[in-house]
Amino acid sequence: MDKLKKRALQIAFVLLAVGLIIGFSLGGIWPGDLNLRLRQPVAPVQPVQPVEPVQPVEPVPPQQEEREEEAREVEDEIVIVDGLRKAMFWQDIGGGRVRCEICLHLCVIPLGRRGLCRVRENIDGRLFSLVHSRPSAAMIDPIEKEPQLHHRPGTEILCIGTVGCNFTCKHCQNWTLSQASPTDRRVFDLPPARLVELAIEHGVTAISFTYNDPIVLFEYVYDTARLAYAAGVGLIWHTNAAIKPEPLRRLLPYTTAMTVDLKGFCEEIYREIFGGDLPTVLNALKIIREEGVWVEIVNLVIPTINDSPDEIRAMSEWIVEHLGPDVPVHFSRFHPAFKLTHLPPTPIETLETAHRIAREAGINFVTIGNVPGHRYNSTFCPDTGDRLIRRVHFRVLYNKIEVCPETGIGRSPFSGRVIPGIWQ
Repeated sequence: MDKLKKRALQIAFVLLAVGLIIGFSLGGIWPGDLNLRLRQPVAPVQPVQPVEPVQPVEPVPPQQEEREEEAREVEDEIVIVDGLRKAMFWQDIGGGRVRCEICLHLCVIPLGRRGLCRVRENIDGRLFSLVHSRPSAAMIDPIEKEPQLHHRPGTEILCIGTVGCNFTCKHCQNWTLSQASPTDRRVFDLPPARLVELAIEHGVTAISFTYNDPIVLFEYVYDTARLAYAAGVGLIWHTNAAIKPEPLRRLLPYTTAMTVDLKGFCEEIYREIFGGDLPTVLNALKIIREEGVWVEIVNLVIPTINDSPDEIRAMSEWIVEHLGPDVPVHFSRFHPAFKLTHLPPTPIETLETAHRIAREAGINFVTIGNVPGHRYNSTFCPDTGDRLIRRVHFRVLYNKIEVCPETGIGRSPFSGRVIPGIWQ
């Protein structure tokens, strides 16, 4: 009997041990852990923290809503057919022909042919741009190179150019672009949205359409301008301004600033040397001024072509009368190029004479360009003659203009005079 009891106790002990082992295994608790937990005090129950009240959603500023709506409209309105952007401002005039109405030439274009600019083609009775989203030049430059000298000095811009132009300037330094066709040069795939992204990534002041005339790539400029406006990115275009009023007025609301090449003040020279039309350019300048878009004027002074003192005086007086005395005027030095390689560079004395004539005519801000280190490459206070912005070519050494952070208005520290421009 004692043996049976002893045997039973042994069995019970074994069963108890097995049960404990199984229980610890299933519960994930081993003796060591169990002892540790028992030695730790029980943590007191923490009071429930009050829930933060839900903050009201800030309303989207009206300007932001407007810009976002603008971006959506741009995407909806761009008409792409077989990879080409359908052109704006043209008419079907029958017989398969179309008339382009973007610039002074009003080209009548038969089926399968292109306009004078070589980048707008009649395809199946519809006009298309061949250079939309296909620039041949893209780089970041100082804004002084444009030149935009009263526009955030010392900053940079994203510069874009394609092939083609509506002028045939015999002196053109960018003739390998402006006088080329779409198949003559390599191109980059840079649609408007990507240009805006690049501008934001690089923190530039603006996107600038330059190198060739933006008029002939109007749709590319317009689509980019609207997207840039929606994103708060500036837009500049450097142009000969030989554009018809309707497309000009369509683009101006999305334009931050313009640089206009006023190539002379003689209608005959305008036609023969530049392939343009002076009255068209002057009318465009008046429209730009009326619409309140910041504009700066460049006059490339070419020996024997447009360097007559009388012509420069007449041009300066017209500027003061129709655009006002505060429009900056830049006289640039010519260097032999393209079909005018037989002419010498502009004498410095000729540029200084042009500067003097313009100041005597009442233009307050006159500079000389393409002469690195020249005194008049800088900007001066019209009242005191003190230097406001000192430049050496495209480099800004200092800028003394005092800008109000609330209004963005710039003033001369020497006289308190308002210095017009875009300073912030």
